Amino acid sequence: MILLISDLHLEEERPDITRAFLHFLQTRAPRAEALYILGDFFEAWIGDDAMTPFQHLIAQALRTLANSGTRIFLMHGNRDFMIGRAFCREAGCTLLPDPSLVQMNGEPVLLMHGDSLCTQDAAYMRLRRWLRNPISLFILRNLPLATRHQLARKLRKESRMQTRQKALEITDVTPTEIPRILREHGVRTLIHGHTHRPAEHALDLDGKPARRIVLGDWDHQGWALQVDAQGFVQTPFPLA
Repeated sequence: MILLISDLHLEEERPDITRAFLHFLQTRAPRAEALYILGDFFEAWIGDDAMTPFQHLIAQALRTLANSGTRIFLMHGNRDFMIGRAFCREAGCTLLPDPSLVQMNGEPVLLMHGDSLCTQDAAYMRLRRWLRNPISLFILRNLPLATRHQLARKLRKESRMQTRQKALEITDVTPTEIPRILREHGVRTLIHGHTHRPAEHALDLDGKPARRIVLGDWDHQGWALQVDAQGFVQTPFPLA
């Protein structure tokens, strides 16, 4: 069995999500051979050198799961793209590139966070290109800690304001990007998060069936996609 989750946006201000995630790690995740976390695991991340006791707690919980035999894979999201090797070493997880091609149930599956598919949001795509540039990342990681905190608060505030003002179709994936990315990687199953719109979309790709599975976010409830002999099944569960 394989489990996939995304968009937990873990932060101290949401202890309900933290409790639900720790419970998930202790009860459901140990039965899985692998756990994939597809981005926006944390609400914000300003550098491994700035880890808080809360973030160390999460890393230690992941390490406990890894030590039990479950392999853990983590992908950057748009909120935590500065997670680095130090966190992954402490947490016992492997950092995945976005996108990543993996085998699940005997078929190739493409995993993404999903923000790179939202190409209609031109302003965000420009910001994303700048933030993910290696030179920009080097500069960001070497800014004083106080400056990084200030910049993270500013970016989060602007992101929330802009999301409220933008039309839904702009903040969702661009439909034409889906067949393009599927063809590029030679797959018929794409799994991603980011949009907070959990669903399974049946597609026709060059006359053959394909699908796009969107992972749910952990806000009013938790979501996990389970891959096993029964197929790909995503279900919600209460946070309480």
